[in-house]
Amino acid sequence: MELRRPVPLPRASIILAGFLIAGLIGLFTYFLPVFQTATTSTFGAGSVPNLNPVLAPKQPFTVLLLGSDDDSKFVPDRLNTQSMILVRVDPVSKQATMLSIPRDLWVPIPGQGVGKISTAYQLGGHQAAIDAVESNFKVHIDDYVWIGLNGLVKIVDQLGGVNIFVSNPVMDDFYPMDLSATGNPYDYYRVAALPGSSHLDGVHALQYVRSRHGDLRGDFARSERQQQLLLAIKAEAKRLNVADLPALANAMNGEIKTSIGLDKLRSLLAIANEFDASNIRRVVLLPPYTSEGFADGQSVVFPNWEAIRPVVQSSFP
Repeated sequence: MELRRPVPLPRASIILAGFLIAGLIGLFTYFLPVFQTATTSTFGAGSVPNLNPVLAPKQPFTVLLLGSDDDSKFVPDRLNTQSMILVRVDPVSKQATMLSIPRDLWVPIPGQGVGKISTAYQLGGHQAAIDAVESNFKVHIDDYVWIGLNGLVKIVDQLGGVNIFVSNPVMDDFYPMDLSATGNPYDYYRVAALPGSSHLDGVHALQYVRSRHGDLRGDFARSERQQQLLLAIKAEAKRLNVADLPALANAMNGEIKTSIGLDKLRSLLAIANEFDASNIRRVVLLPPYTSEGFADGQSVVFPNWEAIRPVVQSSFP
């Protein structure tokens, strides 16, 4: 399968692409109606005939969401994916599934040998990440979206923050000090998320989903927190209006890469008002689907494919 290489987006496309990343991680539910409002607000619905209609998608589609640490410690475009979430949307049944893939999952990577699945993007970009997921999970991926650290921070800040209920507190004495333009990116500081309801800005939301230490469940707990944040972003997105478009577009300029073109985005608008976001299945590959161990001198996560693949096949047929 070949996907278009990411190219610089013109300004008109940036507005759509900026909302696309948030729309994807919000499962296309609340951002896309904003586009519909934006396109009809000048003349009013029905006042101008649609001379270039698009057909609403009828077939399920799957998108791979990729998130990377892209601070100054790393060479641009030579990044691991700290977060990999497979999203499938069925426009007919109005069902959606989010499957978090452990970054340390020890798998064959096409053309690279055996390694952690997170290294595929570093060695071969988005196509290598897609190939690794498709070959191991036996799924078909239609498109991808990649976002870096500052991209996530900017999305949350442009939404005015997100509301999170912390059921599993986070206390991390070794959180990397790598978002600041000054100082040593290899330094650490303490972050904490206390139990209860919290309203988080972009930096604190990133800390909540990125923290790896001080949680006995390790990356599995982090995967759950990442999914929780995506749903919190979805909830805040429904409060946006047309006046918010330029600010979010500017904030997202240069922060994403995606294979989804404008024509396909237009076709997705047709399903926005029909999709029922309450039907979202969240899957995290906890034991017995996986087990932790060591390989090649590294701490890794071993997949139990006999348990994983039936779950994947039921959600990503």
